[in-house]
Amino acid sequence: MTALSTEEQAVVDTVRAFVDREVRPVARELEHADTYPEALVERMKELGVFGLAVPEPWGEAPVSMPCYAQVTAELARGWMSLAGAMGGHTVVAKLLVAFGTREQQDRWLPRMATGEVRATMALTEPGGGSDLQAMRTVARRDGEGWVVDGAKTWITNSRRSQLVALLCKTDPDAQPRHRGVSVLLVEHGPGLTVSKDLPKLGYKGVESCELVFDGYRAPADAVLGGEEGRGFAQMMTGLETGRIQVAARAVGVAQAAFDDALRYAQERESFGRPIWQHQSVGNLLADMATSLTAARQLVLHAAERYETGQRCDLEAGMAKLFASETAMRIALDAIRVHGGHGYSTEFDVERYFRDAPLMIVGEGTNEIQRDVIARQLVARGGLG
Repeated sequence: MTALSTEEQAVVDTVRAFVDREVRPVARELEHADTYPEALVERMKELGVFGLAVPEPWGEAPVSMPCYAQVTAELARGWMSLAGAMGGHTVVAKLLVAFGTREQQDRWLPRMATGEVRATMALTEPGGGSDLQAMRTVARRDGEGWVVDGAKTWITNSRRSQLVALLCKTDPDAQPRHRGVSVLLVEHGPGLTVSKDLPKLGYKGVESCELVFDGYRAPADAVLGGEEGRGFAQMMTGLETGRIQVAARAVGVAQAAFDDALRYAQERESFGRPIWQHQSVGNLLADMATSLTAARQLVLHAAERYETGQRCDLEAGMAKLFASETAMRIALDAIRVHGGHGYSTEFDVERYFRDAPLMIVGEGTNEIQRDVIARQLVARGGLG
């Protein structure tokens, strides 16, 4: 694995210190109250977290994908919701850098780099799930612009983001279907309604809502890149970033659960000795540490392949699949180590157990990841 540069390591260290000093002391209270972390998000703006994917001339030098993955893991180690607050934003920034017109880049990227404007993606529909090509949200030409009708659901940061990268059909009759899909860059306005927050098992604090488009009007130049019919391929590229990000979140949650379990196993005594010395607990810790290390290496492997410009849907899918399942297993094992205390809301391990499932179903379910992995193995002729 390639080591980070001195500058990038300093970025990770700065975020780690922020998490230890400012996030972990307040995360439990904010999460249980389901309170939006306004002050923490403002600090993330000050630290430049929202500009990590924005290059010059619109921002400062962007960090590499391995650095970004480690920053994400650190945020999730403190509180997974904070990693969610910047996840979709980064994907949209990368989409603009890779595919946006110069006018779109100049309009959005400088303000996205500072966090003044925050962005989110709108892909999933109430009846579609992971089958994005089956979407029913349609944008129709109307004079100089577009009229959008349809609905998206489980959109994180949907109320507090000023820019929405909307995946929709601009040619519903196109064959194959993906050729009729575009990404529209839209803002809040008449014809766009944001629902109340959807109730969730975990992932508290940041809102996830339904977006309803009913006669919403977007200007003609809202199409990402200025050319219709390229949205599906654009978003698939963006999802490589998204899946690495979700995998890194899983590593952060798993790290937090393991750290708490290891600490508790050394402090808690039974039968006259620390419980880690009991083989059943020691074995749990050994397996947790091994799986966590493997998950982290898979994430960094995918991130490094992304950084070289190679296609990495196979590697990102593997990282997302393994890291999310690992986070779920480690979170449960951390509860086992804590015994009855693990079931108490006075300890953080119950939060990790509620947050971990999001990474299993988010950014494409793990069942979809396995399908992607299998197809790519056949296409590539195996592992090369």
